Amino acid sequence: MTFNDNADISSGKVSRRGRNTAIGVGGGGGLIAIAFILIQAFTGVDLSGLTPSGGGEAGPEEQLNCTAEQANTDDDCRVQGAAASIDDYWTENSPELGIDYVTPAVVVFDGATDTGCGSATSAVGPFYCPADQTIYLDTAFYAELRSQFGASGGPLAQMYIIAHEWGHHIQTITGINSGLDFQTTGPDSDSVRLELQADCFAGSWVGAASTIEDADGVTFLEPVTDQQIADALNAAASVGDDNIQEQTQGQATPESWTHGSSEQRQKWFLTGMKQGPDACATFDVSSAEL
Repeated sequence: MTFNDNADISSGKVSRRGRNTAIGVGGGGGLIAIAFILIQAFTGVDLSGLTPSGGGEAGPEEQLNCTAEQANTDDDCRVQGAAASIDDYWTENSPELGIDYVTPAVVVFDGATDTGCGSATSAVGPFYCPADQTIYLDTAFYAELRSQFGASGGPLAQMYIIAHEWGHHIQTITGINSGLDFQTTGPDSDSVRLELQADCFAGSWVGAASTIEDADGVTFLEPVTDQQIADALNAAASVGDDNIQEQTQGQATPESWTHGSSEQRQKWFLTGMKQGPDACATFDVSSAEL
């Protein structure tokens, strides 16, 4: 999607960290190790790239201060623009959904950083840490998505990833992810249902994105195009369990799925985009309807 050049994206609070910088999580290595285990339980995400850590030397960290025009050309600034729009979307829609909404933190880093869930490297990919309610991503991931998993790329494809992780934040603050069975895997497992719901929440933001306004009444984004939707659907397919397994091990093994197939992820993204967040009831449908 394209940002209106005169939109004000300053409400998007995104921090940029230098390589190998830390956030100074207290409590020692034991608590970090516990948090590392909990994030996998909460999200169902394979975070094998995370390692327990006691923290490190605090490095440079600064708030991004981009313009909407910059958000159309710079990956980091696009994160800030997306954060401004997605945050406004959930702030506006949370009351009718019964959500006691709080804004997550968003951190862009290079290479590696410490989080409330352990030390993260770029190999993890973008993820949400429930322990500190923060979305973490290295924007170099977008290039990997194109080169390793065949994604076509594009601005909306990038923002879909951010909106998906924001969906995990919604699941955390509402308690949707509490009491789920993350030991079982497969196409209709709780882990898959959680991920598909996050895709649906991402789609619901896309469906409303061109109507979301900044504090001055200027819409953040221009209307989405068919090509941009195709790019987002392509990104959803690229991170499907079946596609990743076929790319990395030569065949899909559905019994081990934790995120859902390419077809499932595309389906629920479109469900959210066309019907809104109320339709994201992935835990209420049968296996055949997933």
